[in-house]
Amino acid sequence: MRDPFQNPFPTSDPARHAIWDMLVTRDIDAFLAADWSLVAEDFVEDGFLGIDARRETSPDNWRLSFPSLAAYRDEWVRQAKDFAGQSFAEDPRAAIFATTTLEDIEINADLALARKKFDGGLKKTDGSYDVMKWQTVYYCRLHHGRWKICGFTGYLPNPMGPRA
Repeated sequence: MRDPFQNPFPTSDPARHAIWDMLVTRDIDAFLAADWSLVAEDFVEDGFLGIDARRETSPDNWRLSFPSLAAYRDEWVRQAKDFAGQSFAEDPRAAIFATTTLEDIEINADLALARKKFDGGLKKTDGSYDVMKWQTVYYCRLHHGRWKICGFTGYLPNPMGPRA
């Protein structure tokens, strides 16, 4: 059984190790704190692009919801504040780490494609269950000596469905 808090990439693979820390540990901790400043430096603002797949398999239904980093930041902050106002029957940090998997990072020169998947959820104090079942493909770039996010296609179904 994997330790969800443990970076699966060794320090001898510094690029993947850094990308995992950025996309998993820093992202989760910042989201739980509802503090964008903890991840603000993890993004390349110039040319940033975020696609909302709306949990749809067909690209015909995807939307260019985040044409700028500012648009994404505003939605991220809104979601984080909404989440912070909810009451959970379990430790949210442990539950989010347990439901998050990032084991596939493809690197080609100074670009990377990272596939982060969520499969699980969180128990709420009212007895309901907040389902977390989607995936995001992040586009990362080595920018001024550090790996950063330059875009993503997110809220993809997990799994995507049968292959044609």
